[in-house]
Amino acid sequence: MKTRNQWLAAPLGAVLAATVLSGCGTEKDAAAGAGGAMLMGMSDEVKATDPATGYDPGSWLLFNNVYQSLLSFPKGGTTPVPDAAENCAFEGGNSTVYRCTLRSGLTFSNGNDLTAKDVKYSFERTLKINDENGPAVMLASIKSIDTPDDKTVVFHLKSSDATFPSKIASGAGSIVDHTEYPADELRTDGKAIGSGVYKLDSYGEQEAVFSVNEKYKGGAKPKNKGVTLKFFKNDEENLKAALEDGDIDFAFRGLAAKDIAALGKGGSNEANLDVIQGTGAEVEYLVFNVKAPIVSQLPVRKAIAYLIDREALVSEVYHDTVTPLYSMIPSGIAAHNTAFFDRYGDSPKPDQAKQVLRKAGITDKVKLTLWSTPTRFGPSTDQEFALIAKQLNSSGLFDAEVKSVDYEKYEKDISAGKYGVYVKGWVPDYPDPDNFTQPFFGKGNVLDNNYDNSTITGQIIPKTSALSDRSAAETDFGKLQDIVADELPVIPLWQSKSYAVSRENVSGLQWSLDASTVFRFWEISKG
Repeated sequence: MKTRNQWLAAPLGAVLAATVLSGCGTEKDAAAGAGGAMLMGMSDEVKATDPATGYDPGSWLLFNNVYQSLLSFPKGGTTPVPDAAENCAFEGGNSTVYRCTLRSGLTFSNGNDLTAKDVKYSFERTLKINDENGPAVMLASIKSIDTPDDKTVVFHLKSSDATFPSKIASGAGSIVDHTEYPADELRTDGKAIGSGVYKLDSYGEQEAVFSVNEKYKGGAKPKNKGVTLKFFKNDEENLKAALEDGDIDFAFRGLAAKDIAALGKGGSNEANLDVIQGTGAEVEYLVFNVKAPIVSQLPVRKAIAYLIDREALVSEVYHDTVTPLYSMIPSGIAAHNTAFFDRYGDSPKPDQAKQVLRKAGITDKVKLTLWSTPTRFGPSTDQEFALIAKQLNSSGLFDAEVKSVDYEKYEKDISAGKYGVYVKGWVPDYPDPDNFTQPFFGKGNVLDNNYDNSTITGQIIPKTSALSDRSAAETDFGKLQDIVADELPVIPLWQSKSYAVSRENVSGLQWSLDASTVFRFWEISKG
């Protein structure tokens, strides 16, 4: 199973600095399309222009601006609203039949009409191609799709899935022109034809250029004439220099945490830069292979939970650009609780850790290897794990070391069960507690940690998936988080603060820094 940022293959954004903080942004009045073109810098690559693949943050940024979905997330909101659709709803309270009626007069940027045929084609194409790096896994609940007329699409689902609207509001729901995209293979020419707010004019190794799509019909009103996205490919220093030198208007994802923290405290004022902070939903977990030697023992995992000092990780490694996380579901997402805080506290408890180990008959120091990979998670990850090892060892109960390998070897070895303790990050596909729970449990889960719990997989997840009233699912999601805190297949470490750094004349970035993780080009302008 794959998930965005390949976390299933990996996650959190290449540079852990991809989370961060401080400052404020004010939105200036701007007529639709009145602003000039924007220059944006980003560390992430855009790996694909075809929405049947490219399950990574950079590609989804492109999808969200070039393609339309039936639904979308409004700025500052986590409940989907109509976009290409005029309306969508489950039929008669049945969460296995979902009907959408399209807006009138929809066209693609090439002038072709967008009809129900294109919608059906887009979903069936993604499922048929089933690219290992694509979002087909998110659409697996679709049984069949009917199109009774050019404006009506009816989805028949294999089982109740109340999160289906959120799934199709994401990049996985991107609609393509059936005459432009082959039915059984990916488009590989680097072009993109959609009906979204922007057109992709060019795409290359160094940059992607977008202009406003005059044929777009929807609720967004672009406040600029276009965006040139420059790729810095994890080069923190050059990204920072480009921002300070005025070569770009703003940066999103990839500045070093220490640099963002300094800017947030007033550093580099001569560069006239602002740091804009929003709600982040990226998270990082310490993961245990529950069948591995040593950490297969619950007392060992509990001792580690008692000894980890999240506040130290946040301040010493990430310079307060992330916040401590004490549950599977982060703050800002419905059903978030503090299960780990309630059980293990917010500071090291070596006496409790020792008691747990001694009660289990463990009297020698526990030898442990923590596995890291800076290639995917950023250079701060090695520093973070070194500090965790130091915290464990300072208790006198552990003899922990850190080993770091390249990403390809890291993922292969995890899949082969060679690591007992390792790091995983997660960028959500959609802002629902389901996306912070369902992928992590049962056979083939994205953590590859051999953990299964029949209450979670057989009762809680099926029940919560069927509840169209998402608030009614919160109690069960709370139970799930409590189970995880007791059985410890993972330990949540931190959640991100979402950020952008811009020149002072740029406004509107705050509307791209919310829990939906949708980066909205159309809200950004400069004076």
